[in-house]
Amino acid sequence: MKEKQQLTHSCSSCCGRVNRRVFLTDLGMGFTGLVLGAMFQREGIALASTSEAWLPPDGKPHFTPKAKSVIWIFMQGGVSHVDTFDPKPALNKYDGMTIGETPYRDVLTSPLVKKNVQELTTDRKLMTKIFPMQVGYRKHGQSGIEISDWWPQLGNCIDDMALIRSVWTTDNDHTGQLQFHTGRHIFDGIFPSIGSWVHYGLGSLNDNLPQFVVLGPMVPPQLGGIAAVGGSYLGPEHSGVQLEADPDNPLPFAFPPDVYNEEQKNEFEFVKRLNQLDTVKYPSDPVLRARIKSYELAFRMQTKVPEVFRFEEESAVTRKLYGLDQENTRSFGHVCLTARRLVEKGVRFVQVFHGYEMDGNGWDAHSDLQKNHAKLCAQVDHPIAGLLKDLKQRGLLDETVVVCGSEFGRTPGVEGARGGRDHHPFGFTVWMAGGGIKGGMAHGATDDLGFHAVEHRHYVTDIHATVLHQLGLDPRRLEVPGQKRLEIDFGKPITEIIV
Repeated sequence: MKEKQQLTHSCSSCCGRVNRRVFLTDLGMGFTGLVLGAMFQREGIALASTSEAWLPPDGKPHFTPKAKSVIWIFMQGGVSHVDTFDPKPALNKYDGMTIGETPYRDVLTSPLVKKNVQELTTDRKLMTKIFPMQVGYRKHGQSGIEISDWWPQLGNCIDDMALIRSVWTTDNDHTGQLQFHTGRHIFDGIFPSIGSWVHYGLGSLNDNLPQFVVLGPMVPPQLGGIAAVGGSYLGPEHSGVQLEADPDNPLPFAFPPDVYNEEQKNEFEFVKRLNQLDTVKYPSDPVLRARIKSYELAFRMQTKVPEVFRFEEESAVTRKLYGLDQENTRSFGHVCLTARRLVEKGVRFVQVFHGYEMDGNGWDAHSDLQKNHAKLCAQVDHPIAGLLKDLKQRGLLDETVVVCGSEFGRTPGVEGARGGRDHHPFGFTVWMAGGGIKGGMAHGATDDLGFHAVEHRHYVTDIHATVLHQLGLDPRRLEVPGQKRLEIDFGKPITEIIV
């Protein structure tokens, strides 16, 4: 009997025959490979709740969408709303007075902001001496909306824009950059970003490109870092993929010049097989899933991403539209043109950052605001206006939501004698355009000093909810078992600005 067992074992190993245990193991491996393919398609794993099986999103909108993609432009540091998109002539009238000496003295004692003001004064001095507007302003377009003279090109696009002048948050420091993108204060922990929710909820429009791309330097680590574009508990595969808007060096992992495409493809296939073996051992490891997915996507990107940066394909007229012919607008013009080419090729969410790479403190004008904002507005006004005009003439604005904002506004009062304004989260402006957003309207309002939002107040997650709504997504249907969300996390679509 012993000899028979040894013979059977020998035959199974050298004659191609397999015993039942080996057969079932290999069969399981085969099914695992098939299942992995399905998992990668939607990048999720089914979890079980106590009552019924939970499934991740199927990549389809929950209702008829009005848009396909999003370009989310973020000005790092805090743009002064009262000097840009929410002009306040009262600041000029009461220049040099304290807020208490003006008819608007009650803004400091109103129950609406009393708690916030008290919290603000615990760690920084409240700026109460009125600082006048640092630039002129005028009406633009058929809508006659007033914005400052720092935006001459965007002024020509005002009839395509909806200004939400009543946004507020609670973080008075630059960690508000994390709050603006996730809806949560940094002290609450780390939560998925708006780009990650879009990536998680919708299927791919182009499997050869990332569905969530980041252009420009991300939020610094001390202010939230990659978490501002991260997937958090949705998994790292839903985080933003950073690209450089540089036609000469868009990818840090381009094809080595001395390696044939076929060689590298074989290498990726080998690594993929090794990773799939590990997924059998660690089937619920989100980092491993993301890594495997990244290898596959990286290979495809090496061919497809360079196509995005072939700016020579653009006409001279288009290049000029983005300001590529001017030194001070060329860099951000490349970013905006890249954003258009990405959504044109099917990228769902393009996150654009501006500020720190152009100026050490970005838009954080604690001193010499006039000089700071004049310089930075000049860098972005032409390229952003060019983006809106280009999207519109190509028929892409109808299916692309464009969002532009910063983590907070800036105080009506002057900061010391330095000619600057301090951080101000109590009321500021975010604007949106395209993708079923009404143009030529200003929604909500701050008081006459621009101190706090008083009409149609919107926490930042209302902006998130509006974007998701235009993409056909209901945030409540994107819930993940075991991850409790607060009511404010969901936000409410701003129906007044939706067509």
